[in-house]
Amino acid sequence: MEARDEGDEDTLRRFLLGIAEGLNAAMESVDRVDDTMRAIARAYGADDTDFVVLPTVILVQSRHGRTDRVALRTSRVTALRFDQIAALYDLVGRARRGEVEPAAGIDELNAIGTAQPRYPWFVRVLGHAVLTAGLSMLLTPTWQGALIAFGLGAVLGLAKLVRSPTLALVFPVVAAFGSATAVFLLAPHVPVGDPIVLLIAPLVTFLPGGVITTATMELAAGQMIAGASRLVTGLVQLALLAFGILAAGTMLGVGDASYVALDAPSRFPWWVAVLGVLLIAVGDLLHFSAPGRTFGWVLLALSVAYAGQAVGASLAGPSVGGFLGALAMTPLVLWISGLRIGAPSQLLFLPAFWLLVPGASGLAGLTEAIGTTEGLADFASALTSIMAIALGVLIGTAAHRAAQRGVQQVANLYVEPAAPSAPADDERPGWLRWLPRRR
Repeated sequence: MEARDEGDEDTLRRFLLGIAEGLNAAMESVDRVDDTMRAIARAYGADDTDFVVLPTVILVQSRHGRTDRVALRTSRVTALRFDQIAALYDLVGRARRGEVEPAAGIDELNAIGTAQPRYPWFVRVLGHAVLTAGLSMLLTPTWQGALIAFGLGAVLGLAKLVRSPTLALVFPVVAAFGSATAVFLLAPHVPVGDPIVLLIAPLVTFLPGGVITTATMELAAGQMIAGASRLVTGLVQLALLAFGILAAGTMLGVGDASYVALDAPSRFPWWVAVLGVLLIAVGDLLHFSAPGRTFGWVLLALSVAYAGQAVGASLAGPSVGGFLGALAMTPLVLWISGLRIGAPSQLLFLPAFWLLVPGASGLAGLTEAIGTTEGLADFASALTSIMAIALGVLIGTAAHRAAQRGVQQVANLYVEPAAPSAPADDERPGWLRWLPRRR
């Protein structure tokens, strides 16, 4: 397909802008968005199109005759639900092959942006509570703590249904303040384990782990503007959550010791971790309205990420655990995303990031750093863990691409059709005749 007149080129530019904006909302790194845009432009015969992709600004420049035309889009990034991500990546796949008219693609993008959730509100609230409870089983060493996390997750899931631009600005602080108040009031009377660690579970969907990890990947790829802006955004969001926790502690007169990580008095049996991973997958499915066909893939990605993290943590500590979890999970996620019956990579990456909790240790470390005089080392360790997870994703991505190239090279050696000059009296067995002859 090739855009020829000026009207067609303008429609194509708007289509490309819409796709780039959607990929930004799906938390794709800008270098991958740029690669995707160039592949789509080639599919539509617009090889001379240039792009500038930033988290909130997108430029598309194309040539019409001797004149360059530029289209600009600025937007405030709004996260997509998992069903919207799945629909977006299906559209991107068809656009890569030039199978959708740009005008029809724009209509489809608008439909994706305004699509209603797959499940009713009470199911999504339950999903947030289940997701919170599942993560608490991996973090909190007591059943009482897991039950409290479930209750807080239900309350926050209900509060997230309120659509208000004003509330959205302060909601992370309000959520952290309310959750911390409840936990600090219950901690002296109920064995909840470490109060700060318990708070991570109900606040998991507010943690900027994916943002910070994407920022680190962009910085490693040389995308300094996008990477630095995302990194600052993630750190500010962590600071807002920490402020809410500290405000609750100040109001209740909580001492410095409550901000320091505590040793767990007991641990759940091993099978609770398996149940926790399963509940996280179920919670992701219900709360984010993920397509049912993706549940098995999400569960598989979560299981591999947790197994890698557990092995690494037992061998050399949390930082190595995050690295091995990301390293094991990334090639699997990219392989699944390439299958005809697979799932989009971002739909699998985001739950895995929450499981690896790249922002969780950062929240605990930042809270300790502000609330005490001994937490700066913990915060530095948390940032190291984040870098380790990002490094695992980078190495895993490189390994997957290298494996793809190797498989393609082998296929080129043995799967290419025979040359037209091959002898007609080829006496090889029929099942071998489609292979090229060695020369």
